[in-house]
Amino acid sequence: MRKKQLTIAVTGLNNIDSPGPGIPVIRSLIASKEFSFRIIGLSYDSMEPGIYMHDLIEKTYHIPLPSAGQQSLLKRLEYIHSVEKIDVIIPNFDAELFNFIKLQSKLLEMGIHTFLPTLKQFEERHKSELAEYGIKYGIKVPKSKLIYSVAEIPNLGFEFGYPLVVKGKFYDASVAYSPEQAISIFHKISGKWGLPIIIQQFTPGTEVNLTGIGDGKGHLIGAVPMRKTYITDKGKAWAGVTIDDQQLLDIAKHMVKKTKWRGGFELEMIRTDDDEYYLIEINPRFPAWVYLAVGAGQNHPEALVKMALGEKVISSEKYKTGRMFVRYSYDMIIDLKEFEMISTLGEL
Repeated sequence: MRKKQLTIAVTGLNNIDSPGPGIPVIRSLIASKEFSFRIIGLSYDSMEPGIYMHDLIEKTYHIPLPSAGQQSLLKRLEYIHSVEKIDVIIPNFDAELFNFIKLQSKLLEMGIHTFLPTLKQFEERHKSELAEYGIKYGIKVPKSKLIYSVAEIPNLGFEFGYPLVVKGKFYDASVAYSPEQAISIFHKISGKWGLPIIIQQFTPGTEVNLTGIGDGKGHLIGAVPMRKTYITDKGKAWAGVTIDDQQLLDIAKHMVKKTKWRGGFELEMIRTDDDEYYLIEINPRFPAWVYLAVGAGQNHPEALVKMALGEKVISSEKYKTGRMFVRYSYDMIIDLKEFEMISTLGEL
């Protein structure tokens, strides 16, 4: 039987040492047994490696940075859609989601489907709101505090003790073992992502993560837990293995049921030596390791596309444990003309 062909636009093509989810999402879609996908890349920078992966992406277009606002994004997408006839867009960066969420209805009028969290779901799981989130939904969260100045750092030792975790409002997190380290990390992260900075209590234990997808009605469509086995200096998983962790799965089911989560997500949690689970972060999109879920038997990006198009999706609880991913890097040789073309024309 011939597969139905769909045109899918995907962001997050920065497949570097701190990779975006775009390329793993695309690889997941290509692995689909039900659809044939024509992939359009949406990039923010000419150095995003995914732009030049022509075996995965048919054509790439630059889109405005999130700070340019919704109207700039909409105007650009209108042009891209007039050329490519996009069926579904899958945004993969936290910082861009607000604009895409606000534009959902206008995109649908154009014939472009999405399956994203609601604005409430997106905003209440912000790092700065995580303590209240834990209280509201009955999930343990380490103590945290927002700070706006390095002048607040000397007193943190009395409140949190050392070590403590210093986090940016969108990305980046580092452990500080002294006030001097906390000040250095504060300047580094605030210079990149702005204020406030989140201070979080350090919780010793094993980090366990889960990639999942909710149907927006309280049902967990799929979920695969993973333990990192190799971590980069940025704290990113460079290798990981699927694990049997029913308690983590139960937390994901509870979260999705209570919040009626819509779309993909990642839970980052710490499992203590006493088998207590503390929520460190909720990412409102697929993680960069989502392709591991495909290797374990669940294709979450494919399920998202089906739900975006209004098709019925059956929940899947089965997955293979002991499935491992190991990232690697390699050099792509491209023609300088390609770089010049995407840089000057915004298309390749």
